[in-house]
Amino acid sequence: MFQPGPGGIWLEVGFGGGEHLAAQAALNPDIGFIGCEPYLNGIAALLAQIEQQALGNIRIHDDDALALIAALSAGSVGRVFVLFPDPWPKARHAKRRFICAEALDQLARVMVDGAELRLASDDAGYVRWTLSQIWAHGAFAWLAEGPADWRTRPSDWPETRYEAKARQAGRSSTYLRFRRRPRKGAGTAREDGQMP
Repeated sequence: MFQPGPGGIWLEVGFGGGEHLAAQAALNPDIGFIGCEPYLNGIAALLAQIEQQALGNIRIHDDDALALIAALSAGSVGRVFVLFPDPWPKARHAKRRFICAEALDQLARVMVDGAELRLASDDAGYVRWTLSQIWAHGAFAWLAEGPADWRTRPSDWPETRYEAKARQAGRSSTYLRFRRRPRKGAGTAREDGQMP
C-alpha cells in the first residue's frame, strides 16, 4: 500500500526516463511521488533508478495521466511537474497537448491551495500555448517576477535528459512556475478551479 509521508503527494506527468522523478524522490523522502508514463522504456529506466537508490516513495501509473488525476481526491496533491512534454507542434495536433482546459480543471481540483505547478519546455510555441491556457483558466498564479525566473531552472529542479538534449542542440529552455490560487471562501477561485 502507498503511504505518503507527512509531505503529501507530488505528481509528475510524463516522467520520460525518470531522472527528475528519482532525484526529487531522493531529495524529498517524506513526499509520496506518483509518476505517469505510458512508455515501457521510460518505466524500465525509472524502475532501475528506484532499485539502485532504494526509493520507496514512488508509484508508477503506466496509462493516461488524466484518468489517474480524475481518480485522485480533491485537494490531495502538493506539486505537479509537466516537464518537456511533446509539444505537438502541428495545429491539427494541438488538441493532444496535455495543458488544456480539461487538464487544468482536473489539476485545479486535485491540487491543494498554494500547491505549485511546474512546467518546462524548449519549444517557444508550446510555452506560448501553455501561458495562454493557464491565464485563461484562472486557477493558477504565475510566480515569475522577472525574466530570470523563467530563464533559469531553480536549484531544487533537477535537469531532465530532454533538457540536456535541448541544451546540446543549442535550444534554450523555459521554466514556468504557478501557484494554485485559494478556493472559494479563501480568495479568488471557485471550487471547480474557474474564476468567479
